[in-house]
Amino acid sequence: MKKSDCCSFLGTFFLVSLFYLLSTQSVMAQNQIPLEDFFRNPEKTGYQISPDGKFYSYLAPYENRLNIFVQQIGKEKSIRLTNETDRDIAGYYWANKNRILYLKDKGGDENFALYGVDRDGKNLKCLTCFEGVRTMIVDDLKDFPDEVIISLNKRTPVVFDPYRLNIKTGEMTMLAENPGNIQGWMTDHEGKLRIAIAIVDGVNTQILYRDSEDQEFRPVLTTNFKESVSPYFFDFDNKNVYATSNLGRDKSVVVLFDIANGKEIEALYEHPDYDISSVSFSRKRKVVTSASFVSWKRERHFFDQQTKTLFENLQKQLPNYEIGISSLDDNENMYIIRSYSDRSLGAYYLYDFAKNKLTKIHDISPWLDESKMAQVFPIEYEARDGLVIPGYLTLPNGLTMETAHNLPVVINPHGGPWARDSWGFNPEVQFLANRGYAVLQMNFRGSTGYGRDFWERSFKQWGLTMQNDITDGVYWLINKGIADKDRIAIYGGSYGGYATLQGVTVTPTLYAAAVNYVGVSNLFTFLKTIPPYWQPLLDMMYEMVGNPEIDTVQFRATSPALNAHKIITPLFVAQGANDPRVNKAESDQIVEALNKRGIEVEYMVKDNEGHGFANEENRFDFYRAMEKFLAKHIKK
Repeated sequence: MKKSDCCSFLGTFFLVSLFYLLSTQSVMAQNQIPLEDFFRNPEKTGYQISPDGKFYSYLAPYENRLNIFVQQIGKEKSIRLTNETDRDIAGYYWANKNRILYLKDKGGDENFALYGVDRDGKNLKCLTCFEGVRTMIVDDLKDFPDEVIISLNKRTPVVFDPYRLNIKTGEMTMLAENPGNIQGWMTDHEGKLRIAIAIVDGVNTQILYRDSEDQEFRPVLTTNFKESVSPYFFDFDNKNVYATSNLGRDKSVVVLFDIANGKEIEALYEHPDYDISSVSFSRKRKVVTSASFVSWKRERHFFDQQTKTLFENLQKQLPNYEIGISSLDDNENMYIIRSYSDRSLGAYYLYDFAKNKLTKIHDISPWLDESKMAQVFPIEYEARDGLVIPGYLTLPNGLTMETAHNLPVVINPHGGPWARDSWGFNPEVQFLANRGYAVLQMNFRGSTGYGRDFWERSFKQWGLTMQNDITDGVYWLINKGIADKDRIAIYGGSYGGYATLQGVTVTPTLYAAAVNYVGVSNLFTFLKTIPPYWQPLLDMMYEMVGNPEIDTVQFRATSPALNAHKIITPLFVAQGANDPRVNKAESDQIVEALNKRGIEVEYMVKDNEGHGFANEENRFDFYRAMEKFLAKHIKK
């Protein structure tokens, strides 16, 4: 090729490349979906069916806050039961065929109070409005329509006592006084409090049991917290319990457990690669129905042919979606079904089991076209020490693992950290993909569902091998040619926020931008400001995170606020002022330390929020700011 031909070729190649780039940007701009469509409150969500199967309820916005509505099946008109305008209702359920109970906190403080309201909107009453007290549901007592068992840290902020509550009169009776170490309570099928789960010696888990409520609890099994039996429900003679157990094994399995003597009777189902995460039963037919686990998707093992048939029938009618049961009536004939996928929040359906008839009720976000959403690909890569790290890679719509090259990427480690990411629709991820970013979510060591060894590998590894797993995921993307090494950001909330800060501390040139959302910055101060009801778990946290009195050298090395002199990456920090888990001081520290050095920090604080932004207008503010921040630093 002559020089002139070469120059001509390069010029033509440049023009074609430029045209392609401009065309791609034009298409992306045309396909850009309004930010609010990803983060606005749904039109209707949280559907449940009444115990008699005659009504369904749902949450829908009223003055931009999610409130409860009820509608008779077959009718068009609905009734709004609640008038909350300061904060969304956190959760609700039908206590009986005429009355609904719901939980709500103030400004994100997580001190939830329990309210009751009739299905016609009358007799709304707060049942546990005590200042600074958190309400938790122990048993909804389906066979006792006017009662519920709750637990409250009313007597002392540190521990929760169980109460039997009359939802009509508000009268409460304490069923047992928590000696200070009990973390959970469990009833039998007659609503009798029979089991307690305690922490003893700081790091040992103990199951306590009694044959009847007029007896004292006695210990039946004590194990180190790394081994556990988790009771789900009694058998139908109220004698033994169905549970998950990892005693003497790596993965949690379904067992029938002799609760009175603290011994496994038999293992009923196990998976070689994943922990069993839940066990279900039929209240009406008195049979165990299924067990669930999460591989890259949720999977089920069926113990019961009727339940297997139900899911097979539903899958035939909703072939491209995952399926969950949101609610069912007492006769177990009428169901509320929820569908979803990686590209859709899905819809709610009414299902008549006897007729095998599925009727759509409502799309959750009809304004989002799933054909324009991004696909979520399950992936795995090898960490530097050989451990296989599973995860998910979301690519801008239309791209595949083969066609994705040189993209701007957002690394998105999950919170917890003892939790996990799973396959499904994530509005944050879809929003970022719609803006042209690939998103990598990894289940780093310590993520749950992969067995005891995978979990324990995270102990005292905050900022160390756990962080390496995240970093190695970034290098995996770069080596595959998917990521543009100069346009990589990291964003996470809670522990993911800590991982974000630690990422820009230990690998300061790897990321071009970072977004920390309610994240820990100083391990010393974090462990001093935990909620009071976490105090009984403190020794356990010392073993899992580290002890500030003993592990001082490690804590100094792995606390981003104490190593802020290493950070050169532009940072955006968002924090709720009322956060009870990650105190606002965690964000203040890192912002102050970087401001002193002249490092760019954007800081957003919402005075009416806690551990994450629940109010719609605050979500909009946060994601608008994040969009602008990322575009400035990693978008060409």
